[in-house]
Amino acid sequence: MDVRLLYHTPEPERAIAAAARLCYAPVGAAELLEHMTDDAVKRVLKTVITSGHTSTLEHASYTFAIDGVSRALTHQLVRHRLASYSQQSQRYVSYANEPTFVVPPSVAADPAIREVFDAACASAFESYRALLDAGLPPEDARYLLPNAMETKIVVTMNVRELLHFFELRCCKRAQWEIRELALEMLRLAEETAPYLFMDAGAACRRGPCPEGKMACGDPYPKAPKRD
Repeated sequence: MDVRLLYHTPEPERAIAAAARLCYAPVGAAELLEHMTDDAVKRVLKTVITSGHTSTLEHASYTFAIDGVSRALTHQLVRHRLASYSQQSQRYVSYANEPTFVVPPSVAADPAIREVFDAACASAFESYRALLDAGLPPEDARYLLPNAMETKIVVTMNVRELLHFFELRCCKRAQWEIRELALEMLRLAEETAPYLFMDAGAACRRGPCPEGKMACGDPYPKAPKRD
């Protein structure tokens, strides 16, 4: 898995704070952006996040390039709304050589199971190539390709949706591959706005686990409180 932060709103914490402060200020957002102190930015962000009035978080966004993940992962990822996705197309991209397949750890841990897994992937791709060689278009031949097949995707989310994504997918109950992705995206985002993302992640970092009887029983350490 290769995850890269391609772009984010410049000074995301300041941009969000200026937008939030504008609602109660006699001056414009541009002037607020220029003159707000770092302490004032933190005070506004704390109020926005702790009060639950998080619509202003939508004024900052992040774009990630994600390579080396499975179609099983991206089927989950695109369920997150208020996001934009551009994915490598199996309709327009045909594969001459056998692609990489993402292998779950449970499969990799058992040589006999791994042999079955690899054989099934190879057979599916061999049949896919046979359909292409017979003249079928890639958009029809792709029906044979497995969920394990590696893909690439670009994702843009605003901060409000990104925090929601982290809450669901950093949880230890999330599927292993998308959880690995979420944790790496969080690491990259946190480097750009440490105060904004300081308590991001699974819900148990901020309070009781919302999973009820389905809770993992192994919560994360509580996140530090905002000053």
